Amino acid sequence: MQPRASLGRILDDLGATLLDLVHGDSHAGAPIGGVSIHDPLDELVLPPHALVLGVGLREVHEIADLLRALGTHGAAGLVVRGPLADSDSLRSASQESGVALLALTRGASWAQLAALLRSMLGQGDVGDAGPETLGGMPSGDLFAVANAVAALVDAPVTIEDPDSRVLAFSGRQEEADESRVETILGRQVPERYARLLAESGVIHDVHHSEQPVFVAPLPSMATFLVPRVAVAVRAGDEFLGSIWAAVRKPLSPDRSRAFSDAAKLVALHLLRLRAGADVARRLRTDLVSTALEGGSGAREALARLGLTDQPLVVLALAPTERVTPGVDDRSGVVAQRQRLGDALAMHLGTVHPASAVALLGDVTYGLLPVGRDAPAKQAARVTAGFLDRIGTRLPALAGVSPVANTPTDLPAARTSADRALRVLCAGRGGSRRVAHLADVYTEALLLDMGDAIAARGDAPSGVVARLIAYDAEHQSSLVETLSAWLDAFGDVVAAAAALHVHPNTFRYRLRRLAELGGLDLTDPHARFGVMLQLRVFGL
Repeated sequence: MQPRASLGRILDDLGATLLDLVHGDSHAGAPIGGVSIHDPLDELVLPPHALVLGVGLREVHEIADLLRALGTHGAAGLVVRGPLADSDSLRSASQESGVALLALTRGASWAQLAALLRSMLGQGDVGDAGPETLGGMPSGDLFAVANAVAALVDAPVTIEDPDSRVLAFSGRQEEADESRVETILGRQVPERYARLLAESGVIHDVHHSEQPVFVAPLPSMATFLVPRVAVAVRAGDEFLGSIWAAVRKPLSPDRSRAFSDAAKLVALHLLRLRAGADVARRLRTDLVSTALEGGSGAREALARLGLTDQPLVVLALAPTERVTPGVDDRSGVVAQRQRLGDALAMHLGTVHPASAVALLGDVTYGLLPVGRDAPAKQAARVTAGFLDRIGTRLPALAGVSPVANTPTDLPAARTSADRALRVLCAGRGGSRRVAHLADVYTEALLLDMGDAIAARGDAPSGVVARLIAYDAEHQSSLVETLSAWLDAFGDVVAAAAALHVHPNTFRYRLRRLAELGGLDLTDPHARFGVMLQLRVFGL
């Protein structure tokens, strides 16, 4: 068996279904260190022995040039969209650079390939103490398990979760039918197939049977030509998923028993994956928290995160919408913030594989390595791109710090991102969704002043206090009038329009508030004083 993270192992699992080796040696070199998406407009920053996805590359000379450039960075392979015509220049570039050239089959998306590769490479693992095994296979390696099950039943298999999403699949999928290929390419059983299987009672039988269920082709499914046998994967009474094998005839008794036993092994791996994900999340959270504190352990934490000696930008994000009323508000908020963190981790991982994300308290933090040229703009662009991607599904706001060049700079960077985020969450950032502290510094100062005033228990005084009291007693709007006049820089017509009143009515109110409050509207210091109180107290 190939090493888990080798190029040969990837081709063993994904070859003939998603990837073809065009040029190069799949068995040479060190294990794959990560997956990177090539962008010709960005600086080439790669993890060690990376597998690079060449999205949008078409021209032979572009591919050849990139192969040679990747060779200088120690990359393992380059994936481009197939099919590729045979080319001496590509063969020679691959040989010279030592970078394998692979082709992604038509119909498969780059997002699907990236998700599969990261799943196989275990790129999210943090602080792994060493490989563990279950049933003689690496713990949690569902692709190895799928291949082992396929050997037991002599048929290509898929391992699916309770929602019919494909978690892993074996080789030999070309022996199945079009519906299986579509399922693997989409990483999900197509909705029309799932609906027919549910209506015909197949899903119910699989969920409730202790034995494998034989599924004959359904007449209404034209592309479902090869029968299936499916078995539930359970942990006690909990349904964890199912295994589906594409077979030509019902399994023999021996193979049926082996298939049922395999489901128990798959259950152990799924439980290990679930526990491992929780442990990895907690460990990553601890490491990010330690790094952001900037103390004696910050350097070691950054080393374990793979972020040693790199300029970093701290991102601070929070969702903008509350959970739906009527459900457990706290659990809903936590789940929403966790989804935001998971989405951010996936997005930053495509930008820089070594980035780290963790939910600390109510804020999701990201540590993003940046280039030396225009790092602030780069970080803001990446963050804005993320918010555009999640759109209204999970709307959020983000504060972006200055660059932290050393671990001791990280606490100040975090504070800067936090202050910018707070201004946005308070609704004082205008239409901004992403901000540096420099963009909203005045509003941040006002919020800081408000904190100090609240801590002392201060209340509005002088002119503002008198106008507030008069409005409360007479149901008038003198404070609103004063605020509108100050905001309009003394332009009565504009201020009146903002309050939807006649200019003469506004002038009368302005004279009245000056008399009652004892305010000299011509005194700049007096104007500044009342404006500051109005802003700080949020009146």
